[in-house]
Amino acid sequence: MKPWNIEICDVTLRDGEQTPGVSFTYDEKMAIALMLDEIGVEVIEAGFPVVSQAEKECVTAIARSGLDARVCCLARALRPDVEAALDCDVDIVSIFIATSDLHIKHKYRKPREEVLEDALDMVEYASDHGVKVRFAAEDASRTDPAFLVDMYNRGAECGADLLSFADTVGYLTPLEIHAVISEILAEAPHKLCIHCHDDLGFAAANTIAAAAAGAFQLHTTVNGIGERAGNAALEQVLVALRMKGGIDRYDLSRLQEISELVARFSGIYPDQVRPIIGENAFAHESGIHIAAILEDPLTYEYVPPELVGGERRFVLGKHTGRRALEHIASAYGFDLSDEQARWVLGQIKQMSEGKCSVTRDALCGFLAQVKEGGILQ
Repeated sequence: MKPWNIEICDVTLRDGEQTPGVSFTYDEKMAIALMLDEIGVEVIEAGFPVVSQAEKECVTAIARSGLDARVCCLARALRPDVEAALDCDVDIVSIFIATSDLHIKHKYRKPREEVLEDALDMVEYASDHGVKVRFAAEDASRTDPAFLVDMYNRGAECGADLLSFADTVGYLTPLEIHAVISEILAEAPHKLCIHCHDDLGFAAANTIAAAAAGAFQLHTTVNGIGERAGNAALEQVLVALRMKGGIDRYDLSRLQEISELVARFSGIYPDQVRPIIGENAFAHESGIHIAAILEDPLTYEYVPPELVGGERRFVLGKHTGRRALEHIASAYGFDLSDEQARWVLGQIKQMSEGKCSVTRDALCGFLAQVKEGGILQ
């Protein structure tokens, strides 16, 4: 497989922090940036400098911290925003404007051509100061594609190194985003970034579909945190790139670690069934599944847990089979006879059907009864 031509821009420190109720401290941002860098993320969006002096100082500190990753920050197409960004010594300034007629009507109240002309002045201004520029279209997914093509081509002429397409409200499906990205790149063949939100649950899938269509820079957040329903999850995108895109340069073994770090700092913990990082991502209860996994894990695990720093778990419950029980009992030093296995399985199923978890202590209690000969009473 020929690897896709992509890079990752993680926006946890900016868009992730826009999750309602989330605010990272200076030290927390530095710790997240360092781990993203160690994983191999190429670009880290460190913040929005014009928001506050503290934000500006943090962005500057990350930019000057000696990371291998390039550091980016956000700016509206306004002189004060761009100047604040330039003060931070970042590698990339991301200048954005809203481009859909809906947004232009309610936010700018002037013709879109005038909005674009003003923004192009800021792109040129930032580029003239020696910084790389990403020119971003907010709500691009609800924007006239012809206007986007014109914006991107003119942006490149004014010095933009990257052009960005934001599905700001999670409006598109994977098939739709593949089609529109393909259409845009055919008319504006520049390095295109993709920024997807998860309002319909498609953020990671849309990001991968856009990459397959030729998008270059893929935006993510750790655990998918972000505005409303969040953004494309770093862990899902990186694993999909490994399994589907031939990309093997990222250290996926750190994904559980960075997930736990960001969960602790944000106070937002992933669902149990969250892919890659959820508590149940590599947990199995079905006796049929466990019996097959004991023969070959690939039967029911497409993603090996060790690849992403995870660990396989066998869970006891009403669907547990004898093979799974014998495997777990053997790990605790018990070799069960047929009669003993039937009795323990009966206890497990009875307990789980009463909506009680079959914990390690509960299992050990059943096994102790077996050892003591208590099952015949």
